[in-house]
Amino acid sequence: MLNLPIYLAMTGFAVMGIGAMVLPMRVTAQFDIPNLTVSGKNEIRAVYGGFGLAMVMVLLIAIEQPALRAGILLAVAASLGGMAAGRVISAFVDRTIGKWPLFYLLLEIIFSSLLIIAI
Repeated sequence: MLNLPIYLAMTGFAVMGIGAMVLPMRVTAQFDIPNLTVSGKNEIRAVYGGFGLAMVMVLLIAIEQPALRAGILLAVAASLGGMAAGRVISAFVDRTIGKWPLFYLLLEIIFSSLLIIAI
């Protein structure tokens, strides 16, 4: 049970990473960006795809290497917290937040909290 939050986060990052690699325009379509240039697809694959898959790998290391667990979980939780903070700041500046950004904000808060608890 102690690793369940890590496995849940790994699943979320895997879905994000694979989805971005395979269907980058589906990622941006959620945010009202229906078309991408070749460079735009590259950016989505790198930032959402590569980052998501890298998080899967480091979370797997956190499970396999107990000495590294706390540092890895704290770093991943902080990255999720940073994304959530960026969404909150954006919502404050723009005075609104769309349904998908709100959905991801909640996921980021939940997964960040679960990883902190799993330390």
